[in-house]
Amino acid sequence: MAAFGAVNRQKEIVDRLRIDGKVSVVALSEDLGVSVVTIRNDLDVLERQQMLRRLRGGAIAVRPARFQRSLHPLHNAFEDEKARIGELAASLVRDGETIIIDAGSTTLALARALPMALQDVAVVTPALDVALELERHLGVKVVVTGGTFAKPQRCLISPFATTLLRQINADVAFVACSGVDAGKGFTTQSWEEAEVKHAIVAAASRVVFLADRGKIGHVATAKIMDIRDAELLITDSDADPASLRPLEQAGLNIIQA
Repeated sequence: MAAFGAVNRQKEIVDRLRIDGKVSVVALSEDLGVSVVTIRNDLDVLERQQMLRRLRGGAIAVRPARFQRSLHPLHNAFEDEKARIGELAASLVRDGETIIIDAGSTTLALARALPMALQDVAVVTPALDVALELERHLGVKVVVTGGTFAKPQRCLISPFATTLLRQINADVAFVACSGVDAGKGFTTQSWEEAEVKHAIVAAASRVVFLADRGKIGHVATAKIMDIRDAELLITDSDADPASLRPLEQAGLNIIQA
């Protein structure tokens, strides 16, 4: 393949991240007809633009940490990983439990993966897509929090949402986040989201966070809770062990799907 110019190379890298969630320096060098040094320079440029996160031998896609979600194609990355995380999380749910499922693409994957054999499970959620996903699950009763629909987050917010959550005594809450950092804890992209998530974690005996590897090591605008206060983080099997180590040292239990 003829060598790409810098702009076209970087566009190609972003396109591959959108599709695969990760890229390899060696594969990019071979496919784009340039040296590994050139590819590393391209990855450095894109990392400064917060389009990816560098890892040994390549990079992974990331979300802009301090801004509201956009319709950027990178936000559709990690679909397979989210499905695996959702399946593992769903396996933790038992008959007769009351659970809270937060809004988010990974928590939606959990709702999709709930076994049809479950019986007498109550699901409380601020997410309309989660509620609709469970419409045909005969063993699950769905309670929607109410509130104002926040379109970027696809989440119900406002005091109406938090008022109901304060009346709930749940066995476990499955919570989404925008960032997981050993020092800054679990964070999300808006204060309105954070307020709902605070109510969610306060209502549950156990708190399980679901986050793909693109969120590890990142810090978003609003804090949800400290690392040590969560029972468990479920992430994907391709998460960099070096990025997980500070979280484990801070006292967080981690399972990889």
